[in-house]
Amino acid sequence: MGSKRAQLPQVGSQSPLNQLVVVLVSTRNPLNIGAAARAMSNFGFSQLRVVNPYELAFREAKSAVGAAGLLRNAQEFSSLAEAVADCTLVVGTTAARDRKLDHSLRPLLQGAAFIRRKLRIGRVALLFGSEKRGLSNGDFSHCDFLIRIPTEPQQPSMNLGQAVAVCLYEISRAATLPMVHQREPSAVAADLARLTDLLHECLILSGYAKNQDDKGATRRLVRRLKLSSSDAQLLLGMLRQMLWKMRNS
Repeated sequence: MGSKRAQLPQVGSQSPLNQLVVVLVSTRNPLNIGAAARAMSNFGFSQLRVVNPYELAFREAKSAVGAAGLLRNAQEFSSLAEAVADCTLVVGTTAARDRKLDHSLRPLLQGAAFIRRKLRIGRVALLFGSEKRGLSNGDFSHCDFLIRIPTEPQQPSMNLGQAVAVCLYEISRAATLPMVHQREPSAVAADLARLTDLLHECLILSGYAKNQDDKGATRRLVRRLKLSSSDAQLLLGMLRQMLWKMRNS
């Protein structure tokens, strides 16, 4: 499938809630996309992005009551990396169950409070996976941390539209969002993706890594560094020079 590049909006002096991007990954049922759009409209969010939806006619979903415009304006991407490229924080959702997770897992209340603070200083992506399998380990590798809605152990998973509604309610319910002072902006996901590619290529050339396609561990490492934008640019320059030396030695 060819890459579908949507025009990503610029961060501006708008409501902090508009800095949150809801990203639906490989959603199977267009009615669930409509229900997610309705929940977004309920709680004051407007940025919806979809990655490889199973049903291309999702924009016509009748479940988007009162949110038809939001659904029409949803941005479509063919890869998760493109969908979160302009975000400084990427948070995944999971029911956890018996899965082995390589990320910190935060309860919804704690995760929502952290997201509220970050919305003042950059764009945040909140990811939801397909109804059948949720987010994959590959999807998780793009995340800074994961959140889980506390549910009964006998019924841990929720309907996609309901999960979106519960998460957005917790993020939006504060009357005001506290100001957060940060000396430098955080690196966006696009720069972290370039760092991951360069670092992994260095590992391949040095013989440390064997598989060119398996970058999940490298991506998670880069995200754990919590780099500022300027530090990311500095490291990109270092790695480019290292690669040039290794290729020409």
